Amino acid sequence: MKLRFILLALTGLAGAADKAPKISGIWMMGQSLCDGSESLPIVTNEDTGWGNLAFQRGVRTWLPKDNSATPELRPAELFKLVPLRAQTNGGLGETVANGMADHWQSARFGNDKAGITQSASRFLVACAGQGGRQIQELSIADLSTDPRTPESRRHGGGYYRTSLDDARRAMAQAKSMGANFRIAALYWMQGEGNGGPTGSLVPTRWDAELPRPAGLTWYRDQLIAYRKQWSADLCAITGQGGELPMFTYQTLGPAGEAQLMAADADQNIWLVGPHYAVPSAINSSTSPDRHGDPIHLSADGERWWGEQVGKVMHRVLDRSEDWQPLRPRSAKIATDRASILVDFTVPHPPLVLDTTFLARQEIATKDGFTSLSGFRVRDTSGALLTLTAVEIAAPARVRLRFVRPLPAGQTCSVSYGHPFAQALGTIASLRSGPDHTAELLLKSSFTAQLKPLLAEGAFFVTSLSGQTTRVAIRGTSEENGVTVLRYDPRELRNNVPFAAGQEIVTQRSFSYGNLRDSDPAPSTHTFADPAYGTRAGQSYPLWNWCVLFSDLSTN
Repeated sequence: MKLRFILLALTGLAGAADKAPKISGIWMMGQSLCDGSESLPIVTNEDTGWGNLAFQRGVRTWLPKDNSATPELRPAELFKLVPLRAQTNGGLGETVANGMADHWQSARFGNDKAGITQSASRFLVACAGQGGRQIQELSIADLSTDPRTPESRRHGGGYYRTSLDDARRAMAQAKSMGANFRIAALYWMQGEGNGGPTGSLVPTRWDAELPRPAGLTWYRDQLIAYRKQWSADLCAITGQGGELPMFTYQTLGPAGEAQLMAADADQNIWLVGPHYAVPSAINSSTSPDRHGDPIHLSADGERWWGEQVGKVMHRVLDRSEDWQPLRPRSAKIATDRASILVDFTVPHPPLVLDTTFLARQEIATKDGFTSLSGFRVRDTSGALLTLTAVEIAAPARVRLRFVRPLPAGQTCSVSYGHPFAQALGTIASLRSGPDHTAELLLKSSFTAQLKPLLAEGAFFVTSLSGQTTRVAIRGTSEENGVTVLRYDPRELRNNVPFAAGQEIVTQRSFSYGNLRDSDPAPSTHTFADPAYGTRAGQSYPLWNWCVLFSDLSTN
């Protein structure tokens, strides 16, 4: 258990006798998912009515070629406080800001906007990061200015310096309004930029990749040091005492595990959870004939994930909840050696294996599955073991059943997270489609299996035989009892075409699994982009999905 003494003064919400308006900052730092890369078109076009604020400059306070290295020279008039909403800056769109601040505000007021008019408390959100950045480039060290950094990745630097100057600007604005300003929380959204080519981490753009255990430890320590430095420097500006809490998401790749390690080691870091359930930017329309990169998020994905973060900020800082994401605690081999029992820390039991909202994750073999609902099991040699089922055994326990019992004395390890979903058999034929598209004709109907994938939007098909290729499927139909998949040939990976007779499998943009909790928290916003999927108008579900993990040993 994390034991935490949360100072109310830290959030800017203390002092009932103090009638001065209160502006509470949420300071963001990170790379592409933080700055809203390709999260277009935006879905928060107008003032949402929750009373939250941004600088007139926008949520993204760092901009290239705009005093990027000299933030103190930015014009003062761009720091007037305006209602918080999304803005477009070239290829940058929606961020987590509105989902995060609006959900936190609505949770405090019981989802009642009428209470906002009676309150003098507001959130101000500012983000000073940029896509593609490594942790030390965003830090006080600012390695983006190092001459060894490629010219294409310099852009003037100044991210950390900008974040501190933003705090000075907020203090000045609050003073002019007769308000009190304090920073309530830090939000960190970085990690992919330090990923190495073989599954570990690289400290800089010119260093060799570290061995995985050392790489995880290195990133853990870097993130803890970053929070402490950032907290101390911001508190020196605002006059706050104590430590500022930092919240983070679990990124894909090795940094995601290191982030969880940092949250375990630093009582002021909180891991919200993984973001794999939200829609990818392959659904974004970044131009009339172009979509986003699968690693980025759609605008609804940004706002939805922001609500998850705001939910956890509220529970930790307002309700003093000792938050833990949905995560494994231990795994043991059953006495009959025919299954493994995995126990979990569950924010809101019971556990659910959800194959309705997310397509069932699976890799099928002749007599079972080498991956099922996200779970894979390896023996001591590293070979994958075959599963027959994944079951909920108790409100906080999952059973992984084997096709045959484990030999006596054999141990194994469990991992969770894989991008493959439904196998579609072999391609029967190919043909041209309307408007310069192409179509894959399958050998039977997969309407029921594809329903969860179609509900969230576009999905990939990947070849399992012949020459490897992949493409985003943007339309399906049924013809003479078989499924037809439509795609744009310009989106073929490396321009490699499919061929009749190839085995193919569906694939989501992110590694994922089907295990979630039963958190009933209502969302503040709803799906707003009707251009993809079938969820427009529905509430964002705020269940907590299991963190991605690897090498959980059995006992």
